[in-house]
Amino acid sequence: MSLLQLQALAGLVALCLLAWACGGFRRGVRARVVVAGLGGQMLVAALLLHVPVLRHGFAAVGDAVDALARATRAGTTLVFGYLGGGPLPFAETVPGGSFILFFQGLPLVLVVGALSAALYHWRVLPLVVDVLAAGLRRLFGLSGACNLSVAANVFVGMVEAPLLIRPWLMTLTKAELFVAMVAGLATISGNMLVVYATMIAPVVPDAAGQLLTASLVSAPGAVLAALLMLPESETPGGAAPEGPPPRLYDSTMDALVQGTAEGLQLLLGIMASLIVFVALVALVNGALEPLTGVTLQQIGGWVFWPLAYAMGVPAEEAGTVARLLGVKVVVNEFVSYLELATSGGAGLTERSRVILTYALCGFTNFASVGIMVTGMSAMCPGRRAEIVRLGLPSLVAASIACCMAGATVGVLTAP
Repeated sequence: MSLLQLQALAGLVALCLLAWACGGFRRGVRARVVVAGLGGQMLVAALLLHVPVLRHGFAAVGDAVDALARATRAGTTLVFGYLGGGPLPFAETVPGGSFILFFQGLPLVLVVGALSAALYHWRVLPLVVDVLAAGLRRLFGLSGACNLSVAANVFVGMVEAPLLIRPWLMTLTKAELFVAMVAGLATISGNMLVVYATMIAPVVPDAAGQLLTASLVSAPGAVLAALLMLPESETPGGAAPEGPPPRLYDSTMDALVQGTAEGLQLLLGIMASLIVFVALVALVNGALEPLTGVTLQQIGGWVFWPLAYAMGVPAEEAGTVARLLGVKVVVNEFVSYLELATSGGAGLTERSRVILTYALCGFTNFASVGIMVTGMSAMCPGRRAEIVRLGLPSLVAASIACCMAGATVGVLTAP
């Protein structure tokens, strides 16, 4: 094992201690939780990264993403012409200058949203989620409803997953509610996975497979970070949902139509949040830089430098990784992945780019916390005050969980 791998291993332990410290060093942390959390992350990552058959599956996932991108481009070309990726009516003088994010990158959300709805209607996604939930129940011993929500977060967003267990939200213990919230922020949805994989494919090998692995690794990491900050002190209360999953669509066509409509809402939300939060950061930097000589991104780089180093990133590259981690929290992971893609991972080795890919794979930003708290409060108004109080702590725990995923791949990947 190299020094950088040992650095990541020590960092993984340090991240666990950080989560415990952020919770006030509470008593009641079970050894089973620590062993299951660390072992689960290592096992999932080792299987997907080093077992040849599963590793080859990365190529299949990448091919599927490429097929989706090509199919989406056919639709955007028909609707938007050269703005959507069709033949240019003029010579491109700046390489990549014709790429317009809204017309060529974001429409993937529509296609994947429609396909996800169809897969849910055909009971494919519920079957996979049930398998993952059973595995989490064996590892951590939490209630069935909590496990189902964590497992669903690997494929859907931080509001859609709790929606699947809405009738059981009132019965979850405080720790289980916190676990569900942290898992929502520490993972990404399937439609955004496809978008990010398409963006970073030129600079990260097997990008789609890496992002899928990152989301799977973050599931046990989220449970571990949450239960280190807020250990379980009650008897698990959320009984396992019985019977088939709720029927959301009347037919495949209904699923495709509703999935497209939901994807459109998400696409417009992404566009609006990118405009607003990038503008706000620019506004703050405009006031901050003349007074102090530093920007929010530089401050984020200083704050997150120890976390970047803890993931096994060389000291000379940790500043770049830390800055993008800061951008992720202040703005969102979309901007961080976009910068990684456009800069080509300047100054980062391939190993560091992969570690960064795992660490960025989560909705850990202030805007997402607001969305999650609002959505869950509407689903369970009786626990609104509790959900609001747990909002910012869940952001801290989820950020640590994402860094745990980065440290895990840092341990398993040689320089």
